[in-house]
Formats: sequence, C-alpha cells, structure tokens
Amino acid sequence: MIEFDPTRPKWQQIAETLRARIANGTLPPKSLVSEVQLEAEFGVARGTVRKAIAALRDDGLLVTTPGMGSFVTTSEQ
Repeated sequence: MIEFDPTRPKWQQIAETLRARIANGTLPPKSLVSEVQLEAEFGVARGTVRKAIAALRDDGLLVTTPGMGSFVTTSEQ
C-alpha cells in the first residue's frame, strides 16, 4: 500500500502509479488491470479505483471491454 498525499485525490495518485507501471513495463501491453486487486493493494473503495481506471482510459492507456475487464493498450498514445 502506498502512503497517500492527503492534499490530492487518491484516485489521481493511483492513476499516476499505474501510469508509471505502464511506462516502465511492469504492466505490459494486454495486461489485465483488476479492480479487485487494486482495491486490496491500495486499500481504497471500488469507486476510487474506477475513477483511476477511467482517467487512464481517457488518456488512451487502458481499454475496457464489458464482461472482460480493463487492459493495457498495445500502443503508446
């Protein structure tokens, strides 16, 4: 679990952490980004995780397929 900066929203900090993992290859293309695992790892509610995933989806770093989950995109945007 990371230590959150109390002056910034948690979802933004989670999104930044995931961006860094995508950039450094810890989360390679086509990797599943599990909401349940992120909830447990960061100790936050599902809604917070969903906001972080939505931000990454808006940036083109994730694609979400209904019924399957969110995956790292195969090309950098």
